[in-house]
Amino acid sequence: MSARPPISVFLITLNEGDRLGRTLSAVRDWADEIIVVDSGSTDDTIAIAKAAGAKVFHHPFAGYGAQKRYAEDRCTYDWLLNIDADEVVQPDLRDEIDAILPDAKPALFRIRILNVYPGDIKPRPFADDYNVVRFYHKAAGRYRDHPLYDRVVGQQDASEVQLNGPIYHYSFSSWGALVQKIDPLTTFQVQAGKDKSQWSLRVRLITEMPMQFIKVWVFRRHIFGGWKGFVFSVISAFGRWLRIAKMLAKATDR
Repeated sequence: MSARPPISVFLITLNEGDRLGRTLSAVRDWADEIIVVDSGSTDDTIAIAKAAGAKVFHHPFAGYGAQKRYAEDRCTYDWLLNIDADEVVQPDLRDEIDAILPDAKPALFRIRILNVYPGDIKPRPFADDYNVVRFYHKAAGRYRDHPLYDRVVGQQDASEVQLNGPIYHYSFSSWGALVQKIDPLTTFQVQAGKDKSQWSLRVRLITEMPMQFIKVWVFRRHIFGGWKGFVFSVISAFGRWLRIAKMLAKATDR
């Protein structure tokens, strides 16, 4: 088998010093290049990234999609893997990419992103959180320039392939941290998102929280996470409800 082509791993950061080391240690001896685009960290994020051998660039935050597009343009190689600063690439995913890449043509590869609860070291049984394109060839796709929804948009003839190995997502260190994360995130979502009609928002103010709870607890299988899965589902549903409340407040103020 021929040697695999080189891979650029890229991520965007802002004050990620408490978790970035674990994220970079999973790829530093595997990736051929690590690109970190930082939007103004005041902690030790930059020092940790440089210690891991990453190339660090500063760029003011321009929305999630635009920030990742900027990071794409900093990458030297054609095969790209995007991760977040709180995600850890698992060894079986690295091995899977190494095995398929020597013979792979430009394409988009979907990866399962699995949440890990505070205090746990791996996802709950039967976890099914997100399945998105994170590994891809520059000729096959690119992140769309959207302030909220950072998704890779493929070329018209680009094929998609499902990878089996996952990425573990350590999104929050405690339940309090998850709650604290919700307020500024929902404010940004409302500011960057499109306006909705008042009547639809009033309906969703009643329906959003129970529907989101069912979606997360049942369909994303947090029901298998015991009490932690229940708590996560409730907080997630509250976050969606809070966003609707803020959207309605904005609509009535116009």
